Amino acid sequence: MKKSTIVALLAAGMMTSIAAATQAATPTQQAGGSTAIVLQGFHWNSASYSGPDWYNTLLNNVGDLSNMGFTHVWFPPPSDSGAKEGYLPRQLNKLDSSYGSSAELTNVVSAFKNRGVKSIVDVVVNHRVGTTGWSDFTNPNWTTYSIVSNDECNCGLGAADTGQGFSGGRDLAHTNVGEVQNGIINWLNYTLKPVGFSGLRFDYVKGFSASYVGQYANAFAPDFCVGEMWPDSFDLNNLDANRQAIMNWINGTSNSCGAFDFTTKGILNDALANGNYWRLKATDGNPQGAIGWWPAMSVTFVDNHDTGPAESCGTGQNLWPVPCGSVMEGYAYILSHPGIPTVFYPHIYNWNLKTQIAALMAARRNAGVTSTSAVAIQQATQGLYAAIITGNTHQLAMKIGPNSWSPGAGWTLQTSGNNYAVWMK
Repeated sequence: MKKSTIVALLAAGMMTSIAAATQAATPTQQAGGSTAIVLQGFHWNSASYSGPDWYNTLLNNVGDLSNMGFTHVWFPPPSDSGAKEGYLPRQLNKLDSSYGSSAELTNVVSAFKNRGVKSIVDVVVNHRVGTTGWSDFTNPNWTTYSIVSNDECNCGLGAADTGQGFSGGRDLAHTNVGEVQNGIINWLNYTLKPVGFSGLRFDYVKGFSASYVGQYANAFAPDFCVGEMWPDSFDLNNLDANRQAIMNWINGTSNSCGAFDFTTKGILNDALANGNYWRLKATDGNPQGAIGWWPAMSVTFVDNHDTGPAESCGTGQNLWPVPCGSVMEGYAYILSHPGIPTVFYPHIYNWNLKTQIAALMAARRNAGVTSTSAVAIQQATQGLYAAIITGNTHQLAMKIGPNSWSPGAGWTLQTSGNNYAVWMK
């Protein structure tokens, strides 16, 4: 794979840089053989779900979630925001938000840590909004030199954008060392890290160069790092192009951050909606998606706060969902396969799928399946996908789809449901 180098320090700084170059380092969980299972600990409506009391809602379930076997929990954007969901950051250093107070945030992160569960913070650094207007950035105070010159506000005095534009806020000039680079690194290390966060999830990474994600990740030294590299388009007949875009982005971070496997997500959407399970097998015999090329760096998911429903089918953003009745088929796939799987909070509690998801998680854990476990695909046809996954201690066999399949003698059924089953040997 082509590897890029980190852009350490660029011109256009407003003060002497403290964003010193650091050696690229792959986060622990993405180095290979990870047993991590991530909980996305919120959904699109969480900010108004208990208003604002989401952190306490999570706190009440810490014991339950740790017992299920989650190793990491992904928190929503914690800073004060112009939108209740947190994705229009305003005062970065103010951690009172629509999800709860700063003290409540620290409390729930600490509670998870005491149960051995690490916390991932949702980092929104592509853009920012003003406190009273479009561009009056406060706490920390930044000038309009922190805004790209081609922002739609026509107020930016910084360099041109290093990625795609975002009209919902002012695009940040990441070439600006003094305000933007140093400001983000200070925020990560002196506002967020003291809360207890050890992992990073970077939002909308298409909006700025991957090299800056690498720089910020290295400055934070996360245990886990993932970027939201949502594809511009999704061509089911040219999946390698989508996979390559994900690989290129990871390389652009100098391999300092993994990425969500949107290719696998798109294939599952089609397979579960149209029965095209054959798409899950690539021509080289490996799984399709990023997990077929670089599973250690790939973070898999069935749905998240953007793509799927929230409390029930049809609610929330619901931008690119799997069929509501096929959610457990999706989990049977990602929780048995390599990559680092992510489970969506409302599927556990609002959709009443806790028992089924916990059984799949237990099968993965008991077989010793990791992010880099080997997969031998047995069937990939219309109406059926079946595979054998070799864990550190046992093998798992699994099938999804309406057509019947069995691994044969010597296997013990671990869990099953509508159109899915998992066995162990």
